Amino acid sequence: MMRLRPVADSTTREALAIDRHLRDFDVRSAHAIEVGAPPSVTYRAVLDMDLGRSVPIVALLALRGLPHLITGKARPSRAITLDTFLQAGFVILEERPSEEFVMGAVGRFWRPDSGLIRIDADEFGGFAEPGYAKAVLGFTVDEHRNGSRLATETRVAGTDDGARRKFSLYWRMIGPFSGLIRRVMLDEVKRAAEKASSN
Repeated sequence: MMRLRPVADSTTREALAIDRHLRDFDVRSAHAIEVGAPPSVTYRAVLDMDLGRSVPIVALLALRGLPHLITGKARPSRAITLDTFLQAGFVILEERPSEEFVMGAVGRFWRPDSGLIRIDADEFGGFAEPGYAKAVLGFTVDEHRNGSRLATETRVAGTDDGARRKFSLYWRMIGPFSGLIRRVMLDEVKRAAEKASSN
């Protein structure tokens, strides 16, 4: 699989936190939405989001074989929040309050249980054990027009050729569902932030 690098554009900061934690990657998925609410309100809505409240997202996650394909070893739960990801094995790699945060995880995501292993945030960058993939999930909020712009980006890199091949096959199957989940998720956050801003 061809290795890719992030491409800067005029809508992104010069140095995103996600670049510091996984600059080289095999797969990248990025989505953004304009929100009619101040950045602080939008950021709060991201932190408070519960994907389990969205019928479309729950249905899409079910198609992907949840709970295990997303939450790994976490027990099934009606709530699917950021805490759900942290309990499953993700760690917060960096946060700039009200602007940006990045989570990371190491696992064998192509396995039914996601093969997540628990590591500390300071171990993530140097992790290179063969047979695994490293994933980062980032959110950024910027001022934009009369409100804010919310963006999310996911990057995944295999630690060796075998892991890259396995993840590539897995991504071919779940990639379209994953992208749709993110778009619906952004719509849900937008709705919550604009509702909170209007109150």
